[in-house]
Amino acid sequence: MTKFAYFCGHEQFQPEELVRHAVLAEEAGFDMVMVSEHFHPWVDDESAAGFAYATIGAMAQATERIEFVTGVTTPLFRFHPGVVAQAAATLDRLSGGRFRLGVGTGENINEGPLGYEFPAYKERNERMTEALEIMRRLLDGEKLTFEGKYYRTDRAKLYSPPVQDHLPIYLAAGGPKSATLAGQRADGVITSVKVPEETKEKVIQPLNEAAENAGLPRPTVIATRWSIWATTENEAWTALTSWRGLRAPGRLEAVDPQELREKADQLPREEVLGRYSLVSTPQEVVDTYKPLITDLGADVVTFQMAALDQEELITTLGQQVLPALRN
Repeated sequence: MTKFAYFCGHEQFQPEELVRHAVLAEEAGFDMVMVSEHFHPWVDDESAAGFAYATIGAMAQATERIEFVTGVTTPLFRFHPGVVAQAAATLDRLSGGRFRLGVGTGENINEGPLGYEFPAYKERNERMTEALEIMRRLLDGEKLTFEGKYYRTDRAKLYSPPVQDHLPIYLAAGGPKSATLAGQRADGVITSVKVPEETKEKVIQPLNEAAENAGLPRPTVIATRWSIWATTENEAWTALTSWRGLRAPGRLEAVDPQELREKADQLPREEVLGRYSLVSTPQEVVDTYKPLITDLGADVVTFQMAALDQEELITTLGQQVLPALRN
């Protein structure tokens, strides 16, 4: 049965607000909260950038049932993969086994500000291959001595191990290369969906083929989709304020959120808004996210939504959208 996740964006809300959103999401009937992990946000005027691992720890103490997944953290530069494994194990203990680790190859806006050189995808993919092995082996309880091209460990071990027998690791994938790596080395993918058929061709098919060729179980698919809850264009633009830099040119290379804000504000509003699904009624939300179930067959559907009143939106989703999608 499909699970439903609510997205908590550190780029928009302060950590104490996100803890409240997680509590509301649990009350609304969501199965999972996806929590972004960023050092810098996408714009500099209306934004935030709390430390995700600390926020999830607070969420775990404030809730009882809901699961958590990072969406996503990068175990390549700011954090050694062994440190990410340690963080995952700690959060799993604090949540009583409710944590899942979502990882990705990253963006320069999180690594460049701290002086790290952000290499091309080929190197990041190679780094991720090593990182996935290190994290998996540590989370599985091994005392690990590892000598790779990019990372080394010397008898590293997690002395506060996860409480789950197998803590899942999901890799973000938008194309066949990362999807193939996910099928070979991870438990599934986190993928952002615009057109379900394209995602099926570029991500789901290579994911499943790689897992099958490796003799592994069918991977989990966590599908996310962006939408804006608004009745007018002005309302939608205001709701999108903290996220407008996400669609600015040069997003992957940028370091300074000010630069992305300035670029985004030079674009026609309709061009920026046209890259999101605009919804104003519960039925429109159902129609927007239903294809992730019926066409894509996602195991988890994640609502990445911007609204003028986020807390009211969470309640509305719980009362009028989740019941329809579960049916």
